[in-house]
Amino acid sequence: MKEKMFTLSLTEEERAILAAVLEEYIPELRMEVADTDSGDLRETLKHEEAVLKKILTALKSGA
Repeated sequence: MKEKMFTLSLTEEERAILAAVLEEYIPELRMEVADTDSGDLRETLKHEEAVLKKILTALKSGA
């Protein structure tokens, strides 16, 4: 399945705030992964963490 690209324009302030929110949320998500007993849910959360880290990297690089 081909992924559809989405472009989002953010001001510098919006980018900084979103990056800060992700920086706070990602460690909490990592803890959720560790506390989850369900293998399926754990994999879903790990995937979400990876996607959010990719977004955070893009935000920090200005992409």
